This record gives sequence, C-alpha cells and structure tokens, in this order.
Amino acid sequence: MRIGLISDTHGLLRPEALDFLAGSDHIVHGGDIGGPDILERLGTLAPLTVVRGNNDTAVWARSIPETARLELGGVGLFVIHDLKTLDLDPAADGVRVVVAGHSHKPSCTERGRVLYVNPGSAGRRRFSLPISAGELLIENGEVAVKLMTLV
Repeated sequence: MRIGLISDTHGLLRPEALDFLAGSDHIVHGGDIGGPDILERLGTLAPLTVVRGNNDTAVWARSIPETARLELGGVGLFVIHDLKTLDLDPAADGVRVVVAGHSHKPSCTERGRVLYVNPGSAGRRRFSLPISAGELLIENGEVAVKLMTLV
C-alpha cells in the first residue's frame, strides 16, 4: 500500500506534487492547505485524509479536524499539523506513524517504535527549504518512508 504525504501547500498545488502523488492508494495532507480547490484536486487522485493547519482559518476550513486517526494497511496513523501540539502518547495509543507538517522541513525520525514523518512543504518556498512530499509504503505491517524533493 502506498500512502502519499503532502503538507503546507498554502494554496499552491504544483504539477510535480500531483505527479508524485499519482498512484497513491490514499493521500494524507498535514494542514495549511490554503483553499478547498487543493482538496478537490487531491481527492481526484485517491481517498484523502486531511487536517487543518494554523493558516486554515477561512470559513471553508472550519469543518476540517485538527487531528485525524486512521488505520491503513494494518498500521495506525495519527495526523496533526504542528507536532508541538501533540497531546497523546502515540505508542501507548497503538499509533505506528505520526504525520505532521508546519515546519516546512522534511524529516523522518523513529522514537520508541513510532515514526514521526514530516513531508515538508509542497507549496510556496520558504527560506531555502526544499519543496517536497513523501510516501509511506506499507507491506505486511512494515512501514518504509520516502521523502522526495520535488523542485
């Protein structure tokens, strides 16, 4: 199973991001979406799970949750925009992967058998940070992460 990861689009959905996410079985957006059109376009590629970011303050975003919990391929995922606001113990709650955005810095670290993945920002460039997205590959309960610079 391939889960596409994207975050911090801030109203800009690049063709490179769409190409990278094509073929995903599911897509997770880690917030700071920027507009409902982004979600509509992503939703044409695969089923979509999305959380609201700190910049998603317009009326269209009010119904989007701040966190999401789901199970894909037998693996528990928790999605939140800003990792600093995480108020649960993922391992104790059966979460294997925490997906977060906000920092615009792509990263993947493992702590206590929990993977913390930030796909970075696929929207407008911030400082000298890369434009990026990521994917989770799940097979037989095992998870592999790939982060990709898009531009």
